[in-house]
Amino acid sequence: MTNTQDNSSPAHFKGKGALDHVAEAKARGIIASTEIHGTEIPGHLSAAADAAKETSLAMLILWIVLYHVQLPTAQILFVLSIFGLGWVIWKGGRSAWLAWSRLERMHRVVSQEQFEIQHHRQQERDELKELYASKGFEGKLLEDVMDVLMADDERLLRVMVEEELCLNLESHEHPLKQGLGAVLGALAGAFFCWMGILIFPAYGAWIAGLIVIASGAGVAAYFEDNRVISAIVWNLGLAALATGTVYFLLDYLRGIS
Repeated sequence: MTNTQDNSSPAHFKGKGALDHVAEAKARGIIASTEIHGTEIPGHLSAAADAAKETSLAMLILWIVLYHVQLPTAQILFVLSIFGLGWVIWKGGRSAWLAWSRLERMHRVVSQEQFEIQHHRQQERDELKELYASKGFEGKLLEDVMDVLMADDERLLRVMVEEELCLNLESHEHPLKQGLGAVLGALAGAFFCWMGILIFPAYGAWIAGLIVIASGAGVAAYFEDNRVISAIVWNLGLAALATGTVYFLLDYLRGIS
């Protein structure tokens, strides 16, 4: 139902034209749909790969510290087991919470769009008209398309959400699924590092940790259609820089103490 406010475009657009308002809404939708894992790779796979890499790096750094204080291998494995358990719980819970927060942001944006459809119908038509005109629709065909879309509120909401806000609710996984992916990834990273130390006490942590980091980076890059080799090299380089800094700093401090 149209009211007098519907005919006041500046009040709704805040002094902006329909095209400017559409551009702003697109940016708002892109921000709402963005997460640390991106939008291309399935959320649970991205969470698993990320958790595996971070867990391996954390375990490797902790092993370096424990190795420098010359703890026996059995004690190192015990400490790493306790640390790994807490880390797995943290990674799984954090991933699920981030996914839930993202869903809340998306629902809020969709609710705002539904409010605009109900209370600023003419302005929504102007926005939609600008969108489809930019796609090549014009003249009577453009008006016919507008009439069809504006006739059904549910269809209009879906079109505005997908076309204006760049959101697709069907592509977003349940937070618990993403949390489970993070738990499995963290468990895998912790397990391989633990087994590496058990089999090769002096070098197993390095070998297992770097393999897991490279594998996680490669899997994520593959599903995102990014360059796999570049992703692996960058992740290994950053891991080497982080662990090398800890290792040589501890070595230096031991030398001057």
